[in-house]
Amino acid sequence: MPVEKHPTRSVARDASGDTIAILGDRPLLRNAGIPLNLDWVREVRVNTSAVERRAQSQVARRTVKKEWQAAWLLRAITCMDLTTLSGDDTDERVRRLCAKARHPLQQELEHKLGIEELQIKVAAICVYHTFVETALHALEGSGIHVAAVSTGFPAGLSPLTERVAEIRRSVEAGAHEIDVVITRAHVFGGRWQALYDEIAAFKQACGHAHMKVILGTGDLLTLRNVGRASVVAMMAGADFIKTSTGKEPTNATLPVGLVMTRAIRDYAQQTGMAVGFKPAGGIRTAKQSLDWLAMIKEELGPSWMRAEMFRFGASGLLGDIERQLDHFATGRYSAEYRHPIA
Repeated sequence: MPVEKHPTRSVARDASGDTIAILGDRPLLRNAGIPLNLDWVREVRVNTSAVERRAQSQVARRTVKKEWQAAWLLRAITCMDLTTLSGDDTDERVRRLCAKARHPLQQELEHKLGIEELQIKVAAICVYHTFVETALHALEGSGIHVAAVSTGFPAGLSPLTERVAEIRRSVEAGAHEIDVVITRAHVFGGRWQALYDEIAAFKQACGHAHMKVILGTGDLLTLRNVGRASVVAMMAGADFIKTSTGKEPTNATLPVGLVMTRAIRDYAQQTGMAVGFKPAGGIRTAKQSLDWLAMIKEELGPSWMRAEMFRFGASGLLGDIERQLDHFATGRYSAEYRHPIA
C-alpha cells in the first residue's frame, strides 16, 4: 500500500479503491492504517469547556418529530449491536437474544407501522468468545454479524500474547467483528508507540474480521487523552473506534463522542480513509439514540448514519425504542414488560 507524505501527515491509498463513506463531496476508502505520526498526536488539543457547551446544545435542541422520529428510531435499530456480556450468560440467553436480533419489533407493531417489507433487524450480536458458535448458528442466513469481545475484556491487562491468541480463536470460530480493549496505562504514560504497536498487533490477528477498538474513555481522565488515543488507534488500523466496555463507572457521553467524531473527521480529511464510531454503555432511551444520530449527521454527515459506519453498543435501548414506536402507531405507551429483550 503506497503512502503519500504530507508535511505533518501520512496519506494512504488502498489499491482496491472501494468507497465506503463520503465526507462532504469526497469519497473515502476503508482504513488501512498509516505509520505512527507523533507530531500529529502531540498536536491534538481539546477545549473542554467548548466541547461541553456544544454537547449541551445538542441535548437542548428540538428533536425530530412524528413520522421522521419513527424513521430515525428504525434507523437506530439497524445500527445496534445487541449485547450480552454478563457473568451469568448462557447459550439459551444468547439464542433468545439472537431471536430478538432477527425480529427486534413485534410482528403486530410492524404491521401497524406498515414496515413489514423493510425487514428491520439489528446490525450485530456482541458476545463473549464462548458464545460465538452459538450465535453464529442462531443467526445463520440472517446477515446479522457476530461480534466477539476480546483481549482480556474489559480490563485488557492479560499478557499481550494471550490477548492476540484470543483474537485469533474468535476469528477462527467465525466471528465477523472483534471488539478489542487497549492498555489504558499506555495513554496515561504517553507511550504512543507502545499503544500503536499493540493495536497493530490486534489488527493483524483480526485478519478479515473488522476491528473495533475500545478506548475505555471513562478511565482516560481527560478529553485530550481521548482525542490522542483515538488518533493512534486509527493510525494503527482501527475499523471503528468505540467509547467504552460498558463496565466503566462512566461510559458513552456526548462530549466524548464529539471529541472522537471530530478525530474521525480530521483523520478522514488528512488521509482519505473512513473510520466508524461506536458509543457503548449507558445509552438506554430512544431520546438518547436520537441525540447521538443527530450528532453523527452534523459532525460526519449522512453516510455515517448506517451500520457500516455507526453502531450503538446497547442492551436496554431496544425496549424503549419499541415503546416509542408503539406510541407513534397507537397514541398510547405500552408497559415495559411487553417488550422483553431476551
